[in-house]
Amino acid sequence: MAEAGGQGGYRRRLHRIVGLYVLGLVGFVAFMAWAERNGLSRFWIGPIFMFASVMMYAGIGIWGRTTDPEEYYVAGRRIPALYNGMAAAADWMSAASFISLAGGLYLQGFGGTATQAGGLAYILGWTGGFCLVALLVAPHLRKMRLYTVPDYFGVRFGGRWPRVIAALAAMLVSFIYVIAQIYGIGLIASRLTGVQFEIGILLGLGGVLLCSFLGGMRAITWTQVAQYIMLLLAFMIPVSWLAWKQLDNPLAPAVYGRQLRTIAAVERELSNDPAEREVAGLYAQRAREYQAKLQDVDAALRADRAAAQERLRQLKKSGADPATVVQASRDLAALPHDAPTARERWGRALQESQERSRPMGGVPALAHPYAGDPDGPPQAQQDYTLSRRNFVALVFCLMLGTAGLPHLLTRYYTTPSVAEARSSVAWSLFFIALVYLSAPALAALVKFEVMSHLVGSSFDALPPWIAQWGKVDPSLIQVSDLNGDGLLQWGEIRIGADMIMLATPELGGLPYVVSGLVAAGGLAAALSTADGLLLTISNAMVRDIYSHELNPRVTPDQRVILSKFALLAVALVAAAVASFKPAEILALVTASFSLAASAFVPAMVLGIFWRRASRGGAVAGMLAGLAVTAGYMLAHAPAFRSALGLAPGAALWFGIQPMSAAVFGVPVGFATVVAVSLLPARQRPPAAVTTGAPLGI
Repeated sequence: MAEAGGQGGYRRRLHRIVGLYVLGLVGFVAFMAWAERNGLSRFWIGPIFMFASVMMYAGIGIWGRTTDPEEYYVAGRRIPALYNGMAAAADWMSAASFISLAGGLYLQGFGGTATQAGGLAYILGWTGGFCLVALLVAPHLRKMRLYTVPDYFGVRFGGRWPRVIAALAAMLVSFIYVIAQIYGIGLIASRLTGVQFEIGILLGLGGVLLCSFLGGMRAITWTQVAQYIMLLLAFMIPVSWLAWKQLDNPLAPAVYGRQLRTIAAVERELSNDPAEREVAGLYAQRAREYQAKLQDVDAALRADRAAAQERLRQLKKSGADPATVVQASRDLAALPHDAPTARERWGRALQESQERSRPMGGVPALAHPYAGDPDGPPQAQQDYTLSRRNFVALVFCLMLGTAGLPHLLTRYYTTPSVAEARSSVAWSLFFIALVYLSAPALAALVKFEVMSHLVGSSFDALPPWIAQWGKVDPSLIQVSDLNGDGLLQWGEIRIGADMIMLATPELGGLPYVVSGLVAAGGLAAALSTADGLLLTISNAMVRDIYSHELNPRVTPDQRVILSKFALLAVALVAAAVASFKPAEILALVTASFSLAASAFVPAMVLGIFWRRASRGGAVAGMLAGLAVTAGYMLAHAPAFRSALGLAPGAALWFGIQPMSAAVFGVPVGFATVVAVSLLPARQRPPAAVTTGAPLGI
């Protein structure tokens, strides 16, 4: 009774603290809105939100600092299910969910195209994956009272190689994932403060390091609770505002269906508009020009360089305006330096021009189920088949990837009991659903805003936020008067998925304080996931490899200290890689899910539910699944093919896109684990798992 009373008092204190935090956050936003109405400059609103957010998370990190191994690795195993679910939701809803999900729905439509799965695949796959976590994985791992996912492989299968391979796979998966988060951090920080992208990365990274470096899982858990509340508020305010503005009802998920009919009518109108068709024809002409260049890259590159040099010579000779001469010099310097670079760059330009030469600039109808037509001509039927196939493949990869993500599974080690772990998964689903049910509504409402208020505008009267976002990263938004009529057509707008959510307040004409809040919410989403990922990588390096393989005599306290410095080193390396902007957030995150599904799920699930799964089977299955998935991705990566001197493009297996490579890797992993485990055994499985199934139950 005394223990129950103590636990009850602990929870009541937590409720009071969280309640006070919510009141303080709402009060801060209200104060900033009042200050904006009374003349506070936008120049200050962004940095204030940035500084206040990072300092608040850093303060929680300082408050939660610890060197106790149990607290550092699993937060003392005393996080209530409600708050662990909230922290898991924040850990889960990374920059991909907050920043890019609505953008994916906007650009890919709900059903997608022949070459891209629709945005609903992300919602279905990620949400369904939590059901797998609840049913197959989380309770069993919690029962074993371990610290990391590689711990499971070491205990279940014994020997060194299952743990080492699992640790290396966890590092690979988490590193790709954390690059996406740090890219999002740099994007938001540079937009809020106006500094360069690379400096923005370092500014945001300071908050990550102060939290995870000092307090490990204990500090990260409570930081993620605070971050979830921030991102929920930041997501719901703009979508509710747009719903009220367009439909006179703030309950966006319940009413946005009415807007879909209007959007479908406008899409048909724009597809048949003569100006839009003219723009599409100009992009088709560009595609033909790039196709001609790719026939003989060396000759085309020499011709382009000679033409640029001659133009620069003529401008200097005629005494042209200095700005024109400088621009000509930049154009010359921007040409590809060699044939492989030119082939890669022109290949991307060809693909983009071909896509934008299609109706609606290649953006599919928002609510169309799939691309193509099952009853249409052969090409339309093939598009329909490929669209459905890629949709299902992506849902499959995201569901199984969720069940295999190391940083997410570690979250369920922190609950007091197995029952709380199950309850925690249910709370996670609830908190995630609050945002995910609104994401399709946001995509629809934003698309209506663009169609009704941006398309048809004069280039002389475009809103200033377009140029401001273009300065952050030109790939986020590009507008060009391609047909020279002085008006902005839909086909002349190119918006990246990574800015749809962040630019929503400016698109909808909301007060700038809402833009600051949305950016702070995106920062919270990226920081919360980056915290967990960096901790997972450092733990795999120090706890699972160094202390087990290189220096078994290291003490628990020394492990904690080494983990902190490993975390710092990994964060700096990841920041350096993210500064090169290797890919969009959604693409990087999806790749990490495919790798996680292939590396962990077959051996983990069979290890839990099949007693005959052996050490050799687990090792072979993890390696085979990873090899197939990573190999398929690399074989279709333009940069990788260019580096090896291969021709751009490679035949797809069954038309499946590289990001869904786990649809091949997972079956190979399962088959390999089973086949090798059925071979005559040279050794028995560890004694801890020969007495019952599933493991730990």
